[in-house]
Amino acid sequence: MFSNLKQLFKRSNRDLRKRIYFTLFCLAIFCFGSTITVPIAGIGTIYEGLGVLEIFNLMTGRGLEHFSIFALGVTPYITAQIITQILQMDIIPYFKELKEQGYTGKQKINKITRYLGVLFAFLQGYIFTVVYSGTTDVLAILKTTVVITAGTCLLLWLGDQITKHGIGNGVSLFIMAGILKSMPSIFTQAFQELILAGTFTKVIGSLLFGAFVIIYLLIIVGMVWIQLAERRIPIQYANRTNSAYGGHQNYLPIKINSAGVLPVIFASTLLTIPVTIVQIIKNQKAIDFVDKYIVNTSLTGFILYVLLILFFGYFYTFLQMNPEEMSKNLSKSGAYIPGVRPGNDTIDYVSNVLGKLTIVGSIFLIIIAGLPIIFSNFSGLSSTVTIGGTGLLIVVGVAIETYKQLESSLVSRSHRAGIKR
Repeated sequence: MFSNLKQLFKRSNRDLRKRIYFTLFCLAIFCFGSTITVPIAGIGTIYEGLGVLEIFNLMTGRGLEHFSIFALGVTPYITAQIITQILQMDIIPYFKELKEQGYTGKQKINKITRYLGVLFAFLQGYIFTVVYSGTTDVLAILKTTVVITAGTCLLLWLGDQITKHGIGNGVSLFIMAGILKSMPSIFTQAFQELILAGTFTKVIGSLLFGAFVIIYLLIIVGMVWIQLAERRIPIQYANRTNSAYGGHQNYLPIKINSAGVLPVIFASTLLTIPVTIVQIIKNQKAIDFVDKYIVNTSLTGFILYVLLILFFGYFYTFLQMNPEEMSKNLSKSGAYIPGVRPGNDTIDYVSNVLGKLTIVGSIFLIIIAGLPIIFSNFSGLSSTVTIGGTGLLIVVGVAIETYKQLESSLVSRSHRAGIKR
């Protein structure tokens, strides 16, 4: 890792450093914009009413909390992207045909995803404005909705610029930047409550704060391990032998957590629907029912949250990594799994492996998503002081992918330089 960082500062990699500076500049624009509140009467801090929307608040750099011009961030585009991915899984024939068209089909799908993202931004912006602004002025609501939608469009454009002229995936980096922007407040608040508030003695408070930091770091290490861990299924090609390739073994890699954080996002999104509905209808009995049984801080809500994560973990993993398609792709390339017959036996074998890995990955997601809720209920600290959480998992995942892309670029440049010599 450190050797790669040294290579970054070589004169030959000046253009790569420019790409990094450009990326940081775009991220700075996002961080600055997330602090600019939309000019509408009645808007202040809406944090108390967010509840299960906290994950989306983190992804926008707490822009939703302050109702900034980037209040929605790039979450509408993420929603649209998830929907188009699902539609490609033989649900709508048109989308499956586009998927099979290669690069041309991918471009069309990206265009449709953009239009859907803008539409979702307008709808979500309108709903949040109606629910949280407290204004009944139709013109003011529409103006605010347009401003918030324009903010999302600007971020999507900047994300494209980062992908083309910067380093990494622009949309993912905006999500990571939004979460990182809110993390320092976690440690400053913990320091304030454990050491400066006087609740504990200085020695005990310092030990508790040190334990908090150590546990936080251990969770990050565990996340990195899970994100990189994979099960390698050995495969053999019918027209090749291992000896012909220096004993090199080919594998079919399957990640332990193939679904990433999407099951948690799906589960959080479903739980926000009843919360949003009762906020719109403003029925106190409905609000009390949702707070008591649906919100994930309640016992029944937490159980429902866990079950939804488990369900979507299985659903998205098998949707994304279809065992039948994997079996067909192996057969087309002339490959097979040693000791397993092609066809139905291969499908059953891969399904069995995926099922076991999905259990481990889903349990990991449940632990990570449930830690902040459990910690807040039993620690006695304010809700802003959390351990773990989906946001941290997103940061770790994006950071790993960005580092891999940067490392790949440095290695390819070093390889080209060696060939020229």
